[in-house]
Amino acid sequence: MTLLAIDWSSVAVKTGQFILSFSILVVLHEMGHFFPAKWFKCRVEKFYLFFNPWISLWKKKVGETEYGLGWVPFGGYVKISGMVDESMDKEQMKLPPKPYEFRSKPAWQRLIIMVGGVIVNILLAIVLFIMIMYVWGEEYIPSKNLQYGVYADTLAQKIGIRDGDNIVSIDGRPVDNFGTVEAEIVLNEAKQLQVERDGQMINIPIPEGFIKTLNKNKLEGFIDIRTPAIVDTVAPSAKFILDKLLKGDQIVAINNQPVSFFHELTKAKQNLKNQEVTLKVLRNTDTAIVKVKLNDKASIGFWPKGPGELFGTTVKKYSLAESIPAGFHKCFQTLDRYVKGLKQLFTGKVNASDSLGSVISIGNTFPGIWDWQRFWTLTAIFSIILAFMNILPIPALDGGHALFTLVEMVSGRKPGDKFMEYAQMTGMVLLLGLMAYALGLDFWRLFK
Repeated sequence: MTLLAIDWSSVAVKTGQFILSFSILVVLHEMGHFFPAKWFKCRVEKFYLFFNPWISLWKKKVGETEYGLGWVPFGGYVKISGMVDESMDKEQMKLPPKPYEFRSKPAWQRLIIMVGGVIVNILLAIVLFIMIMYVWGEEYIPSKNLQYGVYADTLAQKIGIRDGDNIVSIDGRPVDNFGTVEAEIVLNEAKQLQVERDGQMINIPIPEGFIKTLNKNKLEGFIDIRTPAIVDTVAPSAKFILDKLLKGDQIVAINNQPVSFFHELTKAKQNLKNQEVTLKVLRNTDTAIVKVKLNDKASIGFWPKGPGELFGTTVKKYSLAESIPAGFHKCFQTLDRYVKGLKQLFTGKVNASDSLGSVISIGNTFPGIWDWQRFWTLTAIFSIILAFMNILPIPALDGGHALFTLVEMVSGRKPGDKFMEYAQMTGMVLLLGLMAYALGLDFWRLFK
């Protein structure tokens, strides 16, 4: 990869969406700590979006709290007096507890303060999913609508799927939404696919280790919807030499090589970078010849009609009352899938080096164009993931603090400040090490 090969406009849009989404999640999460702390008369010294080692991009003190914007976009924090946190303010902890300090409050109040951020993230995810169900509903391409079946890429061919197959069921469970096929195979560790081929039902076993390979390839190289190469929009940068492509044209040959589907056209032109090619197209009831020069990516310069437009989609709309249970279901279905993915990671069914990612991977999940439905969906997904990760009983996370508080409430014995300091340091080293590893993986993938 070279810097010139990067679509910087797309990167800018992805980055903007990521920063906005991440800022919403972090600010609301920290408010989940901030407001309970205020209610229980704790002094909140700082409220920061992003971390601010050495310098802050912006800060302003209002009352007893300094509000600010840091320059390291890995999270945010509230600094509550008398709490062992990432600030590691040991000098304050050496002094006797003050009435306004976190450590002087009853255990039940400290527990509420600690889990407040997680609760806010769960509520945010539920509200967003309800809003998404109500505003946009659910739109998908039913598997039965795929007139030409699937395109079987290399991984699919290895296990016996062929071009034109229709995926009917996975482990006996009927497939309605084609877009869920890959996730169902991976997360439910499917053993068998049932496909329709030339009017016959065929069982295709999924071999041992295939799911790990599919994860390693980021679900690429498997299957896609097979569509004819019908022009939807022509790019202004397309370099036509003779005639030009028009909306609705269907490309049926390139340099006299017949192509019936878009993936066949893609394969046929992949070694023709910067060359002039001749296209044969069907236009209304006639044929036409178009000559065009491909660019350095072997692109003709058009966007094809998508499968949704060609084959139709199913749109399920929800009333406000219906969107509430649908939003709850979507939220906890998302959490269930995430937990299944983590389980596969810890049981070795997927490699950490293939699945872990840093802010670069997260930012790359946003589309290269601004899409509000996609933006709020990803924000909701990340909100429930953030809640789950924060409640894990790991020192330095909310869940670690909550665990120590629960132990105190049950045993009646409060962990010592020294123990809390060492636990916090251990947790921070663990988390920073994991973050550095994930960031390193992302840079390795980027330059690979």
